[in-house]
Amino acid sequence: MRPRILLLVTLAETGGAQTYVASLLPMLDDHFDVAVAAHGDGPLRQHAQAAGARFIQLEHVRRPISPLRDFRGLLELTALIRRERPHIVHVNSAKAGALGRLAAWLARAPIRVYTVHGWSFTAHRGASSALYRGAERALRPLTTTTICVAESERRAGLDAGTCDEVTTVVIHNGVELRRTAAVESRSGPYRLVTVGRLQAPKDPITLVRALAALGRPGEALIAGDGPDRPAVESEVRRLGLESVVRLAGELDDVGELLEAADLFVLSSRSEGLPLSILEAMAAGLPVVASCVGGVPELIVEGETGFLVPPGDSHALAAAIERLLDDVALRRRLGAAGRSRVSEHFDLASARRAHLDLYRALLTDAGLPLPSP
Repeated sequence: MRPRILLLVTLAETGGAQTYVASLLPMLDDHFDVAVAAHGDGPLRQHAQAAGARFIQLEHVRRPISPLRDFRGLLELTALIRRERPHIVHVNSAKAGALGRLAAWLARAPIRVYTVHGWSFTAHRGASSALYRGAERALRPLTTTTICVAESERRAGLDAGTCDEVTTVVIHNGVELRRTAAVESRSGPYRLVTVGRLQAPKDPITLVRALAALGRPGEALIAGDGPDRPAVESEVRRLGLESVVRLAGELDDVGELLEAADLFVLSSRSEGLPLSILEAMAAGLPVVASCVGGVPELIVEGETGFLVPPGDSHALAAAIERLLDDVALRRRLGAAGRSRVSEHFDLASARRAHLDLYRALLTDAGLPLPSP
């Protein structure tokens, strides 16, 4: 009998946690009976079906906090886990991470794994931060193993008491190298790409203001959508950048955009270990990004890209301009970033690390092991 695993994420839309889950599915299908549960009918459903996994669409689990709906979501997940009887429940994202761990404990799932894609309490301030930190502390005893995608996330969790030394591991995100690198660096109007949901802690408005400070011809493509899109569009109009900034909405695959770009930019106020940066580096692009979370574990300052303070549009503009003015520098940093992904953040290694962890947890619990 193959062991059963349930992968849970809040929404099926395009996003970092969803990409993470989708990247594990081809490996898991060879060893487990796999089910994926999420709200909505986004790309994750197609990824699950393509990998031979069952997709279960959730009704009540949503991102916004709503006591009544969240209680219904807890009941829904508890019933689901009792019905599916998974040996491992692996939860991702803040809402699914909280409701899923509690439901798995109530349903007596033997192994409960939580991947932290970025602690919620670091992305908020004041009372909201304290609330998220308190919730994570309360859920820690219900968690068999916490996976942090970056060393910085592990340190933050240990400092906050939301995870512990013994049951916490770091498994860096991984991506596949693209078959071709970005186009040969050239002079002329620039092509810049950023990818991310238009919602905090992403900060596309700082990027828009940096582009205004550049004052040079080019194209900046923003791939992603979300509730902050009207604010971004308003700022683009206010600064007269309609001919420069293009909002492309959600895209299932940004590969062609990356391969045709000169550089990649990610202006965020908080991050875990962004897959979008890894994908850009794998495509051979130099990267300019906010120095937050696990980003410094990806970008080596001056070797694969540049780091800037979050929310600082002037520093962001200066770093972008430095790359745009130096074709040879763009080429060198892009090649170094591609090599760094190959050496330290390849997808095959990340998949093996997850499979090894699952095997160890199943062995400790005396449960059936996946086939070799």
